[in-house]
Amino acid sequence: MKGGKSKSDTKSTKLSVNKKGAATTKAPKKSGKAVKDPNKPKRPASAFFVFMEEFREQYKKEHPKNKSVAAVGKAGGDKWKSMSEAEKAPFVAKAEKRKVEYEKNMKAYNKRQAEGPKADEEEESEKSVSEVNDDEDDEDGSAEEDDDE
Repeated sequence: MKGGKSKSDTKSTKLSVNKKGAATTKAPKKSGKAVKDPNKPKRPASAFFVFMEEFREQYKKEHPKNKSVAAVGKAGGDKWKSMSEAEKAPFVAKAEKRKVEYEKNMKAYNKRQAEGPKADEEEESEKSVSEVNDDEDDEDGSAEEDDDE
């Protein structure tokens, strides 16, 4: 068997398992995701999710002992599928309203983001100037107190 691997070699490579507690020699991977901005508006709910908000309340009233999230989701999905377009219309309208509001909020957010870094830098420089002035005032004030005694 020239150039071939023995069975013991192939088994050892196939059976190697990384355990959670085992130390690894690889460097930890850095996530490529950007940090989320907490001020960014949330995306609006789709018509189905608007429907589910109301459906959950109804379902809980009808089935107070049911604690399964999956059961509520499954029942809601089945009902949504069985509804006609006319029955879905109010939920679609609410979703559209939310979408318009979201787009308005996003425009304002993007405008703030474009202007934001410049305004933040100016505030920081003003703060540092005031802090320096406060420090000088404290030193002068302590000297005056010593003179009074």
